[in-house]
Amino acid sequence: MQRMLVRLLSVLVLVAILFCLGLYAYRTFFGYNYDNTLSGKDLAAGVKADEGITNIALFGLDTREGDTSSHSDCMMIVSVDNTRGKIKLISLMRDSLVSIDGYGEAKLNAAYFNGGPELAIKTINQTFDTDITEYVTVDFEQLVDIINQLGGIEIDVQTAEVAELNRVIRDYGIEQNKTFASVEGAGKQKLDGVQALCYGRIRKGGTGDDWSRVERQGIVISALFSSVQNRSAAELLGLMQTLLPYVTTSLSPTELAPLVVGALKNGVPTLEHTRVPLDGQWNYYGSSSEYILYDTDAAAETIHAYVYDDVFPGASKPSATSEGTDGASEPLGGVDFTEEPTDGPPSSTSQEQTADPASLAESGGSYDPATGDYQDSDGDYYRLDGSGNKVYYDQDAYRAKLNQ
Repeated sequence: MQRMLVRLLSVLVLVAILFCLGLYAYRTFFGYNYDNTLSGKDLAAGVKADEGITNIALFGLDTREGDTSSHSDCMMIVSVDNTRGKIKLISLMRDSLVSIDGYGEAKLNAAYFNGGPELAIKTINQTFDTDITEYVTVDFEQLVDIINQLGGIEIDVQTAEVAELNRVIRDYGIEQNKTFASVEGAGKQKLDGVQALCYGRIRKGGTGDDWSRVERQGIVISALFSSVQNRSAAELLGLMQTLLPYVTTSLSPTELAPLVVGALKNGVPTLEHTRVPLDGQWNYYGSSSEYILYDTDAAAETIHAYVYDDVFPGASKPSATSEGTDGASEPLGGVDFTEEPTDGPPSSTSQEQTADPASLAESGGSYDPATGDYQDSDGDYYRLDGSGNKVYYDQDAYRAKLNQ
């Protein structure tokens, strides 16, 4: 009897130890910000078209001090394609004119501002007929820490980008009341967290507006991916432990684990990046060309063909990477961002007119009736010329004038 009691106690102790180890492992490797509020919500998701493909919304937030709501500055569909061993990133232009449930027509990024990830996912599903039920969110401030934890990422900075990049780094330092290292020159180099964050933000000073910013955001994500893809399994587990606390996601540990295992079952997946709308398929719209207008049904067809049939946007056959070529090295499916986008603003006679200047401020920006000037979502000041185009001030001089 005593021997049986000892054995029983031993089993109970072993079970207790295993439970504690399991709990420790759970908290260690899945200690991220889990959001379960989407469970049971109507996200207008379509029927899942392929069991081997999981589509997730990725939101990059640019939260500033004092903000109670955030605009999603970066919006992507992340398609994890376990059948073909790929991860496909599809950038969605934040200024796209779409219909938002309860708010009418507005910019796509206004959905997150007004209703968080729930309304943002629902808007994407309704606009592009997608089947998204999960999301991942990273605040740009957290991106700095993630990149620093990786020891920086390698970016090929172009000559035309250096001055504007350093201006954004300087402004970010003023915002944070700190001083950060500038980029000394053009060329392939390792950027730290702040430098990489600011690289993904630049869109002024002749650097290509929002279109090129979307490409740079893809470059940053690709560089993040490249920095981890050649690491060992032990290193990857360590990185997961370090980086997961920086993200918020609706994916539970029981959903996240098989998703990661499935994506890595045939080795490190290929990363591809594109965006909708494609060149030649959009126009600026609005009194100050504040919206991007295009056929969302055609965009939905492009997304479906890419996600499920592996037809890269702009191509007429399956993606080149499925035939052994690295399509990820070609930015956004061959779009040349050294030139301006193919479509410019329509003439002012075709634009809607409004008597309220404040309504012309971009999402996340503001209008000052005292000066008649505007501040954009990056905190920079500008005025509108007679055609409704933005004319930016010298920011240092303008701020000095305001402080007089």
